[in-house]
Amino acid sequence: MTDWIIQTISELGYVGIFLVMLAESLFPPIPSELIIPFAGFAAANGDLNLFGVLATATVGAVVGMLPWYFAGRFFGLDRVRWLADKFGRFMAFNADEIDIAVAWFKRYGPTIVLFGRLIPLIRTLISIPAGLSRMPLWIFLLASTLGALIWNTFLTMAGFILHEHYHVIEVVLDPLSYVVLGLVVLIYLYRVITWKPSKPRD
Repeated sequence: MTDWIIQTISELGYVGIFLVMLAESLFPPIPSELIIPFAGFAAANGDLNLFGVLATATVGAVVGMLPWYFAGRFFGLDRVRWLADKFGRFMAFNADEIDIAVAWFKRYGPTIVLFGRLIPLIRTLISIPAGLSRMPLWIFLLASTLGALIWNTFLTMAGFILHEHYHVIEVVLDPLSYVVLGLVVLIYLYRVITWKPSKPRD
């Protein structure tokens, strides 16, 4: 995967960065930890502009989040609650818990989206509850852009400063993706085992 990312950015420049970051937001297995440091390295070499890299990577990441946001928004909370009551054990949530989660998201949604952009795997999944809670699009875009910009700035500057040793970032950060994935799987299994149906409604 690393070779494909490097080849895409090397051949297409800013367009390549945009496309790869778009794919990263759509498909969580493609980690930005492999993408942005090389773009920072290319900027250090003078092949790309540092601010152009940051802008292109951030726009690509945010655009890639929009399909998940609209999927949650158009699928709707009522359908998700119905699925939770019918197939709750496999979803690991019942309808009551979904109501609680949505209430929390409505209250702290912008902060959750902003910091969620900094966490592998979560950065993609966080768009769905944002849509389900019908977070205003402009707030979603603002929080997503700020979170993506913070993360992209960190990775770009790391690649820029480390220069030809940019691949060290991958060695350090890539395992974090697997740690987060493992935690998500463990939490899901725990929720499946301990799942209980929602309380009957009057």
